[in-house]
Amino acid sequence: MNIINFALDFPNEESCRFDFKAVREKQGVVCKKCQSKTHWWLKNKWQWKCSNCSFRTTLRSGTFMQNSNLPLRKWYLAMAFMSFSKKGVSATELQKQIGHKHYVTVWSLMHRIRAAMGERDAGYTLVDMIEFDEADVVTATSKRAKSNLKKGRGSQRTSNIAVAAESIPLEDIKTGQISNLCRHFKMQKLESHRSDEIDDFIEENVDSSSVVTTDKSTSYTNIEGYVEEHITVKSDKVATQKSLKWVHIAISNVKRNLLGIYHRIDDKYLQNYLDEFCYKLNRHYFGDKLFDRLVIAVAASKGYDS
Repeated sequence: MNIINFALDFPNEESCRFDFKAVREKQGVVCKKCQSKTHWWLKNKWQWKCSNCSFRTTLRSGTFMQNSNLPLRKWYLAMAFMSFSKKGVSATELQKQIGHKHYVTVWSLMHRIRAAMGERDAGYTLVDMIEFDEADVVTATSKRAKSNLKKGRGSQRTSNIAVAAESIPLEDIKTGQISNLCRHFKMQKLESHRSDEIDDFIEENVDSSSVVTTDKSTSYTNIEGYVEEHITVKSDKVATQKSLKWVHIAISNVKRNLLGIYHRIDDKYLQNYLDEFCYKLNRHYFGDKLFDRLVIAVAASKGYDS
């Protein structure tokens, strides 16, 4: 879907409401009170009524739209712009595009959508051949730090992130040429370079039957205890271009993305930006369907409590 088709499909608030209702019903509405999945639709109330206990569920209840007073169409517009752009869009630009008065509201809206992206990817475990490395990205430390940075002062820090790429070496039967296929990426903000944080990341995100390739950092000495095999390579130009090709491409792209679109982000929210980057990277093959997948992620999530 492009912006022209979006305007035709969702010209007003009502069209967005009907679409979101259909998405929720396809995913299955679950009663908060008794967990029943059978409901009646109350047309005049725009609510579902549980056929078992009569508990009512609103259109946004239990989703990342819960407790949001923004019109549904502004949610849809935000999801559209965030999914249409391969690189991303800043809150300032989105505020201008959707015509909203308050910057903070738009900024919060985008982080809710990023949280839905992160929750969607959290359930996926990397498997088979895995490349792993760490990277440092420059972030601000607080809102005051952001203000200082704009004035040329040095309130900044370097944040460490873990990056893993699910890559599979493939051999062409006819030519014998080896190529790589990269399926899925994971990125997670780390508090330090300590080995126990690396171990936790591998244990939580990588299947135990996998083969993990890293450089020879001393922080990676315990990885072999969590996977089938741990292969270490010398960190040089050859490793960058071959053994750790995809993870280094991802690191280069995410750094360029964070610097080029958002310039300097608060360290507190770094994970949300990483979640957005990985969500779109992992679904690049969806093409025009990425917007539809994002609506499902927002609708089918466990919800947003704040």
